[in-house]
Amino acid sequence: MTAVLSAPTTTATHAATPARRRTTERATLLGLLAATALLYLWGLGESGWANSFYAAAAQAGSESWKAFFYGSSDAANSITVDKTPLSLWPMALSIRVFGLSSWSLLVPQAIEGVAAVALLHATVKRATGSHVTGLLAGAVLALTPVAVLMFRFDNPDALLVLLLIGAVHATLRATESPRAVRWLVLGGGLVGLAYLTKMLQAFLVLPTLALTYLLFASATVTVGKRILHLLAAFGAMIAAAGWWIAIVELVPASMRPYIGGSQGNSILELTFGYNGLGRLSGNETGSVGGGGMGGGSSMWGSTGLFRLFDSENGAQGSWLLPAALLLAAATLALAIPRVARALKIAPLPRRTSAAATVWAGWLVVTWLTFSFMAGIFHAYYAVALAPAIAASVAIGAHVLWARRDHLVASALLAAATALSSVWAFELLGRTDWQPWLRWVVLVVGLGAATALGAVRLAGRWAPAIAAIAIAAVLAGPAAYSLSTAATPHTGSIPTAGPNGAGGIGGPGGGMRGQMGTPPGMTAGQQGQQAQPGTTGTTQGTAPQGMQFPGAGESSRMGGGAGGLLNGSTPSAALTKLLLQDADHYTWVAAAVGSNSASGYQLATEKPVMPIGGFNGSDPSPTLAEFKQLVADGKIHWFIGGGMGMGGGSQSGGSNASSQIATWVSSTFTATTVDGVTLYDLTLATS
Repeated sequence: MTAVLSAPTTTATHAATPARRRTTERATLLGLLAATALLYLWGLGESGWANSFYAAAAQAGSESWKAFFYGSSDAANSITVDKTPLSLWPMALSIRVFGLSSWSLLVPQAIEGVAAVALLHATVKRATGSHVTGLLAGAVLALTPVAVLMFRFDNPDALLVLLLIGAVHATLRATESPRAVRWLVLGGGLVGLAYLTKMLQAFLVLPTLALTYLLFASATVTVGKRILHLLAAFGAMIAAAGWWIAIVELVPASMRPYIGGSQGNSILELTFGYNGLGRLSGNETGSVGGGGMGGGSSMWGSTGLFRLFDSENGAQGSWLLPAALLLAAATLALAIPRVARALKIAPLPRRTSAAATVWAGWLVVTWLTFSFMAGIFHAYYAVALAPAIAASVAIGAHVLWARRDHLVASALLAAATALSSVWAFELLGRTDWQPWLRWVVLVVGLGAATALGAVRLAGRWAPAIAAIAIAAVLAGPAAYSLSTAATPHTGSIPTAGPNGAGGIGGPGGGMRGQMGTPPGMTAGQQGQQAQPGTTGTTQGTAPQGMQFPGAGESSRMGGGAGGLLNGSTPSAALTKLLLQDADHYTWVAAAVGSNSASGYQLATEKPVMPIGGFNGSDPSPTLAEFKQLVADGKIHWFIGGGMGMGGGSQSGGSNASSQIATWVSSTFTATTVDGVTLYDLTLATS
């Protein structure tokens, strides 16, 4: 009788174990995602419009479906932003539903960040069979300072990262079964959508996606079929991106907005020029800088293998980059059966080898591209490395941990921990922020590394040592991430971390003191223009040796005209003036440069024409076109200041904005409201 009763009990106990494990996994994953959401959402509204260049375009898209489709800077569709528009669409839809506010603008970005963490967890867990490894990958991504910055900001990078993680996930799924080619096609389609988010940067993952499928597709799939499958995925990519490109190219220029960032009103020119090969060579017609300066430098900083480790870029996303490179190399070596047999270490499963390959390829290709590109480069670009770093670290740690009884594996784990701790010590020492933290990280990290290398970790202390090592290497980026989330960020070139963590001074870094004062503005009014609800400043990094108005340090004053890197902040009186008889005009005002125009548009929620686009160097509109618009009574005010009266021609770009500003100043009477010079285009002086 006892035996009969005990059997069902034992069976129930065994059956309950997987159920409890699933419950625990769900709870820990939800905990990670909840903590990530809190980090990305807390105090989000303090950043106001964040990057007002994209905020204005999102507002325009919420008012006009035509502006939504093209990614226009204004609802009257004078010119587009200098990117493809997909990243604007979630924000524009949110504003359309909930109204214009910081939260409706930025919450979609935070949601994309939480989704990226969840998808990376799922991808790494599937590749390794370990929920804990997936959690580690998700946590590393969530706590990368530049990721916290971008998932709380309205730049295109948040959606780009999410889509590329999805492309990797789909490609890895395609390698698991000969019938899973539909996953490969999906991966290609996601890369196409990533192109519609940030153009050619999306294609940096293409080589590693193709190589991974060629090497690790199901053994029953011949090489010929693998190539055909890749061609199908390539077709899906072209279709996902090409439909929009085809429409833009086929619609007559007179029926659509001007393509911002191009000199010839062409999306293909923008793709392969300003946002394409020009980023590599530095030959970006119409840009504010770039181009080689000799000696391994460009106007956007020194190029070379150590670029992402320097004083401007290091604290953004390189905390675990050395460890990721080491662990990726070790994992790839063990993925080669001959190497594993020579070391007498268990070889990697095929699924894990495929994942290690794709993430390592993403990591190396992107790292090298960012290191040597001579064109426009900003520190926040490092967010594109964050998923590859996180996955490479997690997978590498998982592979070596499972083989920790082998001297080589334990030594590599110890080396990765020590390397990360020493590098964090260096990064934390570059500022005087929380100086005690660097010593704690160094001492605890090196202690954990010693334990990892000196003990065969088969006993009960192994999990505790591993937890201490993880805590030590994540303490630095976690602290910088919390500081990033607590700091409002505005402007076109934000940086993560506390004061002095990136660039040269100021919350979030940035270069100060190089910028001139726009005509019609006092020095106190120029520069960082805090958006509604902001309490701090965040400056962008200007090209070395270049001077542009509107990017110096300032107090928060009304009527700021903005500049190249920061949006305008009109006072209540100026906003009221712009809104007078607003419905009688297509554009309530025009201003040189998109950032100069953006703040006025966001304040009035009426179209403001950004003459010359972002840099003020696009031929949109020409002087003749602008005169005709004025004659037709379609523009009420011309706003001076900002990028100055005319912006000027940058790197061979158009000087139409300068011609327009000169004509306006000689034809119309100037008036000043709260330090900003305006011209009523309905009242000519003669």
